[in-house]
Amino acid sequence: MPVRPPAIEFDRVRFGYPGNLVLDDVSFRIADGSYVGIIGPNGGGKTTALKLMLGLLAPEEGTVRVLGEDVERHEDKADIGYVPQHAAHTSIEFPATVMEVVESGRTPRKAFLSGSDAKDRKAVRNAMDAAGIWRLKDRLMRELSGGERQRVLVARALASEPKILILDEPFEGVDEESQREFYGLLHDLNADRGITILFVTHDVEMIGREAHEIICLNRRLECQGSAKEIIHVHTAGHRHGTPMTHAHRHD
Repeated sequence: MPVRPPAIEFDRVRFGYPGNLVLDDVSFRIADGSYVGIIGPNGGGKTTALKLMLGLLAPEEGTVRVLGEDVERHEDKADIGYVPQHAAHTSIEFPATVMEVVESGRTPRKAFLSGSDAKDRKAVRNAMDAAGIWRLKDRLMRELSGGERQRVLVARALASEPKILILDEPFEGVDEESQREFYGLLHDLNADRGITILFVTHDVEMIGREAHEIICLNRRLECQGSAKEIIHVHTAGHRHGTPMTHAHRHD
């Protein structure tokens, strides 16, 4: 099979805050169309890595590329849809309907101060259909369950018609049944639409069943490989009381 072009690349990336080195000489490549889980301990650099991908932070050393371009020069910010950590909880404080929230995700594709046109309305409808929330369009966010709110936020991210969808720990406060349904949604977006999915989680067993590939960060790149391989190593390490081995280490 032909090698797929990279959606995201880290090339010897280093980043830290005063007195706290968060990422040290990290290199990895995520192919276009992949479904990748990112795991690692708290403080291991997972969320920082996402912010570097989004261009919200700049590396001290090294290069971050999105769709083949340096992230700082990648102008089409709508190429990446983002569902941030804790977003489902903060969204309920605003008196907005589901439709209004999803429509706000279309902003990166519209000209400054322009209204919505037929293309925008179609993209919003398609995003809501993909997330299975059209029936909720007139409901207020505070009236929804945790799982329903997560679907709304995914639809908002999809409204910009992104090539990459990034999610940072989206399941806090969401029941297990809603989690399973949500994973099914992500699988369909990846399989049917070819969207690259990048998912940060602490649920190693679940992401091991759902993702195709796993990256483990703990300041450095601990490992990268197929989900089955990484979970096997992770499980064996816990069973024998030893840490995860550095399979597929990129030093």
